[in-house]
Amino acid sequence: MPNGARGPSGAFTPDVTGRPVWRLLVRGIGVYMPGWSEPSGVFPVAVPHGRREFGAPPRDGFGGMPWDVPDAALPPGFGPPAFVAGESGFGLHLPERRKGLEPDREIYVRGQENPSFGIVIAGPASAVGSRVVDADGLVRFARKLTFEELFEPGDASSVPYAVRAARAVQNVVLLDRGSGVGLCAEADQRTGTARCPVFVRLGGPAERTVRAYALAPQAVSSHS
Repeated sequence: MPNGARGPSGAFTPDVTGRPVWRLLVRGIGVYMPGWSEPSGVFPVAVPHGRREFGAPPRDGFGGMPWDVPDAALPPGFGPPAFVAGESGFGLHLPERRKGLEPDREIYVRGQENPSFGIVIAGPASAVGSRVVDADGLVRFARKLTFEELFEPGDASSVPYAVRAARAVQNVVLLDRGSGVGLCAEADQRTGTARCPVFVRLGGPAERTVRAYALAPQAVSSHS
């Protein structure tokens, strides 16, 4: 990535803050966390050794060790339940999964002729229904919520619009206020590939701040 795209100290801030999902994150904070400050910074998290499996959820069940690098190599404040798994980006490894929960949600539309949809989900991450919440799982959950929100029972004409809107969800923000964590996911419109490029850590009620972590491009792993 050219040097001109980097933020202060090579933090690649513009590459993050210029994304639609970042704007969705800031908007979601304003809606669901009034009085809290915008993300206070972006910290690059590099994946060493050619993006080998790094920080992936433990295979021996919750409570295992999800890190394979020294704590000193991680940005301050970044840690469980968050992990990084190669190209799919950030994820959350939860102690439990729960179905049937109804988190708050707000849907946003960008564009007119070929609109894309974004959704902010505010509620427990366990509502996704999986102990490992990654980009693919979060986008699927977001599309399910979008369909349910736009579908009108008893009105068959609402089905095509709800289906199109669900398929057009490209940006997802999950804010788990109770656990103090959040994920930001993107879905590529052309390939459908999902990725979570940003993880957020929410401060307590007394601090009322949001700290953001972004994946550093592989070529600049030395900046971690």
